[in-house]
Amino acid sequence: MKGILSLLRRNTRRDRLSEDHTDSVLFSTAFASQGVDTSMLVPWEARAVEVTAKRLPPNRGGKLLQALWAKDKYMAHLDKDAVERMERFFEFASVPANRDVIRQDEYGNFMVVLLTGTIAVDRLQPWGEQLRLAETRPGDILGEMSLLDSGIRFSACTTLTDCEIAVLSAEGLDQMMAEDPPLAASLVALLARKLSLRLRVVSARLSDHQK
Repeated sequence: MKGILSLLRRNTRRDRLSEDHTDSVLFSTAFASQGVDTSMLVPWEARAVEVTAKRLPPNRGGKLLQALWAKDKYMAHLDKDAVERMERFFEFASVPANRDVIRQDEYGNFMVVLLTGTIAVDRLQPWGEQLRLAETRPGDILGEMSLLDSGIRFSACTTLTDCEIAVLSAEGLDQMMAEDPPLAASLVALLARKLSLRLRVVSARLSDHQK
């Protein structure tokens, strides 16, 4: 955690000291450094059109996010004021059932927080078997790994019911870093901790399935 916080602070200070005062692009440019054709990147704006997402009023989405994160073991470290400051960097939307919010093996740069409804997390194994990894509940976070590194998606996330979601893009996270560095540092540290925990659970799940 300290390493992540130090990286964020160094990049933020460097951006502030630059002569042209350009904003941080630590996350939104991560994809380019991989040497992959940028046309392969699927941003939220494109996915929102595909899944016929409808924009939610920020006051509704924000209240749902606050209530859910207040009950989360890790995200509760962000107090009400912090979450309220964070809301303007998110997009809030409603998505119908049976829509792929995230697809396996695509490149993405956004994460999703489930606010209401249920989303299935499935992985197609190399030998062709479809494995259900989880059915998420409100408050669960999806896709944060690709938000942080713009890397390939490990699994598919499909709405099983009508859902309301909060979406944070790499551009939104960069803007948060530029405008509220301590808040961005706290969020990234918490996401990294939750991601580590989930990877351990998924690894154990896959290991058990192969026995």
